[in-house]
Amino acid sequence: MNLTTEQKKTVIAAFLGWTLDAFDFFLLTFLLIDIAKEFQVGVPDVAYALFLTLAMRWVGAFFFGRLADHFGRKPILMLNIVSYSVIGALAAFSPNLTTFLILRAVFGIAMGGEWGLGSALAMESIPPRARGVVSGILQCGYPAGYLLAAVVYGLIYGKQIAGYTVDWRFMFLLSIIPALMVLFIRSHVPESPAFTEGRKHPKPGIVKTIGANWGITLYAVVLMMLFNLFSHGSQDLYPTFLQKQHGFDHATVSWISIVANIGAIVGGLFFGFLSERIGRVNAITIASLIALPAIPLWSFGSTPVMLAIGAFVMQISVQGAWGVVPAHLNELVPGAVRATLPGFVYQAGNFLASYNGRFQSWLAEQPGYNYGYVQAVVIGIVAVALIAVIRFSPERRGQVMTVTD
Repeated sequence: MNLTTEQKKTVIAAFLGWTLDAFDFFLLTFLLIDIAKEFQVGVPDVAYALFLTLAMRWVGAFFFGRLADHFGRKPILMLNIVSYSVIGALAAFSPNLTTFLILRAVFGIAMGGEWGLGSALAMESIPPRARGVVSGILQCGYPAGYLLAAVVYGLIYGKQIAGYTVDWRFMFLLSIIPALMVLFIRSHVPESPAFTEGRKHPKPGIVKTIGANWGITLYAVVLMMLFNLFSHGSQDLYPTFLQKQHGFDHATVSWISIVANIGAIVGGLFFGFLSERIGRVNAITIASLIALPAIPLWSFGSTPVMLAIGAFVMQISVQGAWGVVPAHLNELVPGAVRATLPGFVYQAGNFLASYNGRFQSWLAEQPGYNYGYVQAVVIGIVAVALIAVIRFSPERRGQVMTVTD
C-alpha cells in the first residue's frame, strides 16, 4: 500500500477521529449499572441513552455532511470533532437522568457526522487499489475506540486518583481529550483532492442526485440497518450481560472486552484486505457467516475464557464485515454528495436499528429471558438477513472517485 506522507496522515486522522468518537460512545456501555444506581432507576431506563444517541446520528450525518460538501472535508471534520468532544464531556455534570439523556441525544448528532466526513476525506485522497486495506483500517477505529474504553475502564474505574475515587462522571470528562486532535488535522492533513478539483465544476443538488439514485439509496439504508443491528446488537449490552448475568467484576469485564475488540481489529483489517482480492460483497458474506458458529460460546459460555473466545470470534465476524463498509459505501454513492450520502445512509440505517439496545435490555429482564438468550437470537437472525441482502449489492471495487462522477 504505497501512500504518500500526506495520504498516510489523512488516513491516521480519519482513523483517530472514528476511534475517539467510538471511545466516547462506548464509555457508556460500561457504566449503565452505576448510572442507574445513582439516579435510582432501572438499567433499561439508562440504556435509553444508547437509543437516543444512535437515533440522532442521522441528523448529524446529514448536517455535517452537507457542510462538508459545500465547505470542504477538512474544516468540517475539525468542527465535528470539537463538537462531540465537548458535548460528550458535558454529560459528567448531569444533575438527573433527563439532563443526561438530552445530552446523550445531542452527542448523537455530533457523533453522527464523523464517519461520513472521515471516510470521504480518506477515500477521496488515496489510490483505488488501497481502498480495501484503508477501509479495514478506518473501520477498525470503532473497535479500537471500544478497546480503549475497556482498557481505561479496567485501569482506573473505582481507583483513587489524587484522593478522588474515579466514578462514571470522571469517565465522561475524558471525552474532552479528542478535541486535541484538531491541532494535528489543522497542521498536517490536506483537503481532499477530489473536493478541491470539484470546486471547478458545477455539481447537482442533493435532492436531484438522490432522486436519480433513489434505488441504491433505499437499498443502502436497509443494508446499513442490518449492519448496525449486527454491531450494536453484539456490542452495546455485552458488558452488562457479563456484569448482570455472570456477576463478573470490573477487571474481568474489561479483559473480556479487550479480547473481543482485538478480534474486531483483526477481522476488520483482514476482511478489508481480502475485499481487494475477492470483492466487497464476497468478503462481507464470508465474514457474516462466521458469526453463526460463534454464537454458542459467545452467548452461552460458562467461564470467562469460553466467553472471551466466543467474543473474539464474534467480533472477527462483525467487524470483519464492517471493515469493508467504508470502501463499499463510498464506491456506491455519487461523488457530488459523497460527504453527505454515505454517512447519511449509514446513520439512517442506524436510526432504524437504534431501539435495539433498549429492546434487548427490556426483554432480557423479563421473566423467563436473559441477556445471553436474547442477544443470541438477535444476532442469529441478523447475520442470516445480512448475508441474504448483501448478495443483491452492486460490486464497484476500484471505481475512480471524483466529486462529479
